[in-house]
Formats: sequence, C-alpha cells, structure tokens
Amino acid sequence: MLLGEDPQAIADDLVDTLEQGTSIEAVAAAVVRAAAVRIARFHTSNEFADWDAALHTFTFANAVHQGLRRAPSSELVRGVFDAAMSVYLDRFLNVPPARLPEPDGAAEPEALLAALPALLDHREQVNEAGELVADYLAAGGDPLRLQAALGRALLREDRDFHTIQCVEATFRQFRQSGDAIFPIAAARYLAAHAPTVRAQNQTFHIARRLHRGEKLYEDG
Repeated sequence: MLLGEDPQAIADDLVDTLEQGTSIEAVAAAVVRAAAVRIARFHTSNEFADWDAALHTFTFANAVHQGLRRAPSSELVRGVFDAAMSVYLDRFLNVPPARLPEPDGAAEPEALLAALPALLDHREQVNEAGELVADYLAAGGDPLRLQAALGRALLREDRDFHTIQCVEATFRQFRQSGDAIFPIAAARYLAAHAPTVRAQNQTFHIARRLHRGEKLYEDG
C-alpha cells in the first residue's frame, strides 16, 4: 500500500494499522523500507539528480524512525505520515521500475566481495552492484563483511554528504532488520556515484605522511 498510487488510501491504511494496535515504531520501519525500495527500484533512465530526491525521502524516513525508537512523540508520528507522502510523491522515480535482483544462492560470497571494487571502477554499474549484494547475501555471506566492503567503497571515493547519509542510514536499518533491500539500495546509490576522481585519498595520504614526519618531496 505504501508504494501505491492513492495518497488517501495510504494515509487511511496507516491510521487503520495504528488503530489495530501496531506500534508506531513498526509502522515507521515499514515506511523506511518503502523509501529504500524507491532507491532499489530507481531506474537509470531518470535524470541523475533525481537520485537525491529518492535519497532525501529515505534519510528523512530513517531519521523519523530512529527518533521514534529513542523518544517517541506525537510530532514524530506526524513525521511518519509526512515520510509516507514523500514516498508517494517519489513514485515517478520508479517509472519504469528497475528490476529487483533475483539472487543466485550458489554464488561464492568471497569472490563477490573481491569483485566489488573492480565493479565500481566503471560507470553505470548500478544494477550490477545491486545484484552482487543480493547474490552475496543469498549465498550466506557475512553481513558484517559486506558492510565493511561497502564502507571501503565509500571511503575510496570523493564522497559527499549525501553518499555518507545513504550508507549510514542503510547500514543502521540493515542491522536492525536484516532486510537485504537496504544494502542493495546502498550499493546501487554508491555505484551511481562511482567512480569519482578519488582526489580525497591523495589528501589523506599527504596528511598521514605529514603526521608521521615524513618528507613530501626531496630537494633536487
């Protein structure tokens, strides 16, 4: 229902679900998942800037969800409805919807992780990155190793605030739910924004050498 075409039906369904006794935290979690699906099914025929439209909805929904887990309030309940309406407004980003991965449970998890950096060395590997993550988890790969691999992929790029937000929120949701849709969304977003120039890595390398007291150059 959260991914449907009728905003009134979405709002009514949220109210009915709460009146039936479902916790607001569980309802908020469902809205976050729906927002992640928008990223997981984001079609690359959309304008590139539209990635951030889907991301903003997801990170807002995640913030509301985390807030409700820590300090529930009526104001945050309103945020759940706001997030659900934002998911509705983002429906054009899934027209047509990108195909969700059909994981291959027979794949070799470690080989998949080893292939991830090379995959992200090339542009337009969005769907391939999502499929790699789905295959890894379906084959019984360690979720923590997957998160570490995605974290390394983030750190080697010239990341911006949006990319950091995406990875942080998807990791948090994945730890709380174990739902593969979250790392799939993270991998697709990362792949859409890779490779970058990777100039930040050079800056960090220079800073590390200076910290160690090493010379950056030798006089000729």
